[in-house]
Formats: sequence, structure tokens, C-alpha cells
Amino acid sequence: MVYDAVLAARVRSAVAEHAPAEERAMFGGLAFMVEDHMACGMIRDDLMVRVGTERHEEARARGAQEMDMGGRPMRGMVVVPWPLLADDEVLDGWVAWAVQIARSLPPKKPRTARGRASR
Repeated sequence: MVYDAVLAARVRSAVAEHAPAEERAMFGGLAFMVEDHMACGMIRDDLMVRVGTERHEEARARGAQEMDMGGRPMRGMVVVPWPLLADDEVLDGWVAWAVQIARSLPPKKPRTARGRASR
């Protein structure tokens, strides 16, 4: 996993202010899961943020970039470049947004031992 440890500590602290979270290795970085949904995380020194599809363009207008996995845009997810994260209040705003969206999502179905939803 490659991510900025200082940013991870700042995000960990910010997430803890808003909700309990679980950390998971994901996308080659570190993700913070809130109620089993990814809220935010780090890849290298950038912040991945779940912003929701309805507010995707608002996030882009604030300087976030389109999140792309394998050439496929991930609508509702953005990447906030590290230069925008220097201020703790700005970082907290992105994290609070991500936690709010993650908490608004419906619960995930329980997984079986093989990783598929139970029927």
C-alpha cells in the first residue's frame, strides 16, 4: 500500500469526529469504511471522497478531480489533490461530506463465506 502516513493520521482523526469507521486496504491505498460503505480514503497523497452522484459536479467545482478506475469514471467519487488539503478545516469538510453520504446509503446485504449476498 502506498499512501501518505501523515495524511492518513489527519483523515483518521477527522473521520473519528463524525462516525466510527473501519480501515481497509483498498485500491492500493487505505479506505475508511462507515457502516460498511467506503466514505473516503487515500491513494498516495490524494484523498478519495464519496460525494454522491447528485453533488458530483459541485465537488468538481471545488477543485476535486474525477475518480477513474482502470479508465472508467466513478461517478459519485472524486479525488481531492493534496494541495487542497493543507488546511485542517478544508480536510474536515471533505471528510464530513463523505461520512454523511456513506451513512445515507442503505445497509449492505450480509455476505456469505463465498462473498456473495445471502438469499
